[in-house]
Amino acid sequence: MKTYIFPGQGSQRKGMGGSLFDEFETLTKAADSVLGYSIKTLCLEDPGNELNKTQFTQPALYVVNALSYYKKVRDTGRKPDFVAGHSLGEFNALLAAECFSFETGLTLVKKRGELMAEASGGGMAAVLNVTEKEIRSILESNRLTSIDLANYNTPSQIVLSGRIEDIKAAQPLFQTGKHLFVPLNTSGAFHSRYMEPARNEFAAFLQPIAFSELKIPVISNVTARPHENHLVKEYLTKQIVSSVRWSDSVEYLLGYEGMEFEELGHGDVLTKLVQKIRREIPSPKKHSVPVAKASPLPAAELVRQWNEKHPVGTRVKSKIGNYERLETSTPATVLFGHRPAVYMSGYRGYFDLNEIEPVN
Repeated sequence: MKTYIFPGQGSQRKGMGGSLFDEFETLTKAADSVLGYSIKTLCLEDPGNELNKTQFTQPALYVVNALSYYKKVRDTGRKPDFVAGHSLGEFNALLAAECFSFETGLTLVKKRGELMAEASGGGMAAVLNVTEKEIRSILESNRLTSIDLANYNTPSQIVLSGRIEDIKAAQPLFQTGKHLFVPLNTSGAFHSRYMEPARNEFAAFLQPIAFSELKIPVISNVTARPHENHLVKEYLTKQIVSSVRWSDSVEYLLGYEGMEFEELGHGDVLTKLVQKIRREIPSPKKHSVPVAKASPLPAAELVRQWNEKHPVGTRVKSKIGNYERLETSTPATVLFGHRPAVYMSGYRGYFDLNEIEPVN
């Protein structure tokens, strides 16, 4: 099986795209029309030193990622089994799945980049050789709970996001022993609670735009599971303030036997992360969950009855495995047109309603 993965902000470099702009001249002209400037000039020459500014970075990466995908499909005649993208790259994954057109996607990314560029006073930093549990313990014991965990890149590489003064205060706490602390060059506290104004405005911008049903499964940054068609807009807006669960996404995909990854776009940032995740999670859970006894009720009716009786936050136990601390974090829904399921905060994934029962 094959998954194409698309990088996000941080992968940009002057010269990226190379000959792609001339190979796909029509799309390049369409991009220029949407953006109001030459995307080829920005990426290859960057005369105004703007490529590292968020409002320019995101459209540039989207275009290069998109053209790389179109070239791959044209050259091979094949499409992947899955697609996934890191933050901004998720828009390219959705484009590959034919959720929207090239121009529509670029319009969304342009707006997203502008909104995120307006954020100020925030900072981000990567912390290496440390687990999520260790990070949370250190932050809590030092009264820095105002910092959010923005990116779960690998089990031992996590990005912090928050007010710049809080990020600076956290730095000496993660420069002891084996820990490494690397401040990132960003204008705001991306993927954190501080992006709520951008989220709200982006949600309003998305509302009137029509999305098509996905032709290829797309892994959501928010859930680390395949997108559901009716929730794509909700999760694209939520992504702005939520953690990018890249490590969980790759682990989920590795659960498919023989899964291979290919990074499309500029650089190999995600390729290296996948290699690291493979080393740190050598035995990912395979997708072979025991089959629960089928319910005689249709999925939609089972979901309706569950939501009528059980509010979000209901504690449950599994009928098919020894899972602890399960608690619903969303209403139940019908997945893939037939599976009644609900998302669990303790498990960080969906459970079939036939596989669980409430705990009194």
